[in-house]
Amino acid sequence: MSLHDDAALVLKSYGGGADAAQEELRRAYLDHLSLYPDGMWKACGAGHLTASALVVDPERGRVLLTLHRKLRMWLQMGGHCETGDATLAGAALREATEESGIAGLTLLAGGPVTLDRHPIPAPCNWHLDVQYAALAPSGSTERISDESLDLRWFAYDEVAGVADSSVVRLVERTRAVLDGVR
Repeated sequence: MSLHDDAALVLKSYGGGADAAQEELRRAYLDHLSLYPDGMWKACGAGHLTASALVVDPERGRVLLTLHRKLRMWLQMGGHCETGDATLAGAALREATEESGIAGLTLLAGGPVTLDRHPIPAPCNWHLDVQYAALAPSGSTERISDESLDLRWFAYDEVAGVADSSVVRLVERTRAVLDGVR
């Protein structure tokens, strides 16, 4: 199965918590994939799917964010899919591991936590981000990558003070999933 096919299957089964905005994004992502065979790749001028993961330490009630080198914003780990990625979940886990430096991350069960579509500079125009949550092993240590200016743990309630609304929504949705509300 191709990464494109895997992404379509993931999106077909994504529930979004009965949220109308998430359902609209889910349909838009599926439409994008049906229109663009290259819709998984950075080269797709109409935009492309990306995979990200919020690294969470639920024992301590905190998340690890990266100060993105190019955007100079505190964000979850994530980015472009690569030709070696077999699945969208695998791409999110690869990105989270590379950018956090934490070995042994595991994705939160149940698939993506949320979807977020945001504009980017031309020629690509849009990132259609499929966002997961990754659990950090107890006692793990982060290590900064070349893509980051900084890595820092933030308590759940601190995120709104440093990150944009998309990251705040991702944290809220992740906490709801962790609390058993889907």
